[in-house]
Amino acid sequence: MRLSKSQNQKAMELASAIASDLSGICGDVFSIQIVPPGWIHFELTDSTLATWLQSLAVGSSVGEGEMAGREQGAGEQKSREAERTIDAQNSLFTVQYAHARCCSLVLLAHREGLIKLREPVPNTSPTFWDVISPNPLPWLNCDGILRLNHLDEGRLISELIQVIDNIECPDVGGSVKWEKVALNLSQAFEKFWSNCRIWGEVKITSPELAQARLGLLMATQSVLRYVLEENLGVFAPLEL
Repeated sequence: MRLSKSQNQKAMELASAIASDLSGICGDVFSIQIVPPGWIHFELTDSTLATWLQSLAVGSSVGEGEMAGREQGAGEQKSREAERTIDAQNSLFTVQYAHARCCSLVLLAHREGLIKLREPVPNTSPTFWDVISPNPLPWLNCDGILRLNHLDEGRLISELIQVIDNIECPDVGGSVKWEKVALNLSQAFEKFWSNCRIWGEVKITSPELAQARLGLLMATQSVLRYVLEENLGVFAPLEL
């Protein structure tokens, strides 16, 4: 809209030209819509979101790029911080509980045959889950639409995106309040778990939906683990 004055063109015409170029470059990643008076709206395609969720759940470690550039001393500092007890971290107990709950639910799903893990009993909190089947997880239905369309599923996905943004693109001012970030994510998980069932009728009548929701649990666990251990320096328990 600012360019429209200097270029002597209507804002909608400029927006359409920009959107056309962007669609040619990343049309498989975003759906793009022009909205008066000249906004360009981007929305991730379901297939892109499914690929991203899969990578969080069973793919690569969260924050790999950030980890690569750390100095050796950071590991020793993290070890010292990790020795602090839960009693000294009462404000983080809710987050640790959410992490442990994610782990126990994923392991329960393995025992009940809803999913199959290569290493079902990890010694420490897993960076990500090694899923044998189904792999990939059934994020999309037969029409290529994301199965996770409940309001609380969307809220949890949005929180995951926000946390990953904070991890991968940290504010140079260091203004991210990681305890608050972690608490928001754990609260979104609790809301999701309360209203989006996996077992019972869902497991029987819609096993693919149950598996997709398990994938969302795995992604949440992976991000919670990273924030607890790397950003807050506390232990991410498998159980409480």
